[in-house]
Amino acid sequence: MIHKYKLLDLNIVMDVYSGAVHVVDDIVYDMLDYCLEPFIPEAVCPQFIIDAMSDKYSKEEISESYSDICELVNLGQLFTDDCYEEIAKNWNKQSVVKALCLHIAHDCNLRCKYCFGDTGEYRGGRCLMSAETGKKAIDFVINNSGSRKNIEIDYFGGEPLMNFDVVKEITEYAKEEGKKHGKNFRFTITTNGLLLDEAKKKYINENMSNVVLSIDGRKEVNDRMRYRIDGSGSYDTIVPKYQDLADSRNQTNYYVRATFTSYNLDFTKDVMHLADLGFKQTSVEPVVAPYEEDYALRPEHLPQILDEYEKLAKEYVKRYKDGKWFNFFHFMIDLDQGPCAIKRLSGCGAGHEYLAITPQGDIYPCHQFVGNEPFKMGTVYEGKLNQDIVKYFENSNIYTKDKCRDCFAKFYCSGGCSANAYNFNKDINKPYELACEMEKKRVECAIAIAAVKKMS
Repeated sequence: MIHKYKLLDLNIVMDVYSGAVHVVDDIVYDMLDYCLEPFIPEAVCPQFIIDAMSDKYSKEEISESYSDICELVNLGQLFTDDCYEEIAKNWNKQSVVKALCLHIAHDCNLRCKYCFGDTGEYRGGRCLMSAETGKKAIDFVINNSGSRKNIEIDYFGGEPLMNFDVVKEITEYAKEEGKKHGKNFRFTITTNGLLLDEAKKKYINENMSNVVLSIDGRKEVNDRMRYRIDGSGSYDTIVPKYQDLADSRNQTNYYVRATFTSYNLDFTKDVMHLADLGFKQTSVEPVVAPYEEDYALRPEHLPQILDEYEKLAKEYVKRYKDGKWFNFFHFMIDLDQGPCAIKRLSGCGAGHEYLAITPQGDIYPCHQFVGNEPFKMGTVYEGKLNQDIVKYFENSNIYTKDKCRDCFAKFYCSGGCSANAYNFNKDINKPYELACEMEKKRVECAIAIAAVKKMS
């Protein structure tokens, strides 16, 4: 399978199964329209191709370009066969748990309009995780991680800084238990920034491998959606704190993370605003919400969103060439190695490798399933998982998702988000199509940007 497109003044051809990416001239780009799959190289360019292209190119040009295509085919870099479906078919995966999302606080000091966690309550009452429950979660992941050495712990909420003493107690416990059991814990914390102070910053910088800082870009955009309990905005309070934290981490190992909605379809301005504030690590994600919400992204918004990603890609390249670089999460792509085959097939590992733990110790497939009772998998106090739910997620991959089979981007998104698929289609194997279309455009942009960088 190949996919070809034009972006950033380049003709780009992707070979889906080998992962090869080619920047080609106009004649090769046009000729590929006449090359059927499976492609069998011939010694001489077939006459039907010469006839079809002779009004635009000479016979010599056509023959030479055809030879170039044949060479790539023979090198296994174009029209390659699918080697992954057989892997998926014979997959007898024996998962171990390697990451936990600890819901430190089912409470929050903001009332973000689009919050999927019901402003921190997650369909239940407001509460904080106890140190005892957090330690039980650490014991659980150690006992269920098999021989895996590296374990990820994400502190999440609500707002984790509302329960920061417990964050510290769990972290110290994990480090001590890790030494005893040969495990290396890495920690991430997500925060809205309101409660950041020097003491918290110091502890975060000493112990957290990554920090996610929530902000939606321009002041008017952020404060429209991310406001306090009294209705006042958060922008003026968090920006200087975030700038200080980012600088204190040498502009690495953090992200400022924004959400765009129907109110800021011109989100390039928000990305650039964050870059102009000095942030070098940025992620801006599309909101996921029922179509009836006034801020939701809907199918009629898609043309503007896709155009906006191309606009962002052009501005991103311009800033890169001008020496004003920054990283945009969705434009970061590894064309030389990339994720392993298992990751390409199954994605984040929600429900079998990655789990979420509530303040009460209940276990769910991921943070977005929390509160959806049919997906409760057990508790850290019992230490056992519902294996039917584990298998449901473990057996899901891009070959169990019909819409993924013919998609050129399937090995980059790995089938998309299971929670979004379930929330929109009640089946984790039926992807949320609006997200699919956005992901395809982001992949095209990311590959084009990578090509520009390699050619610079």
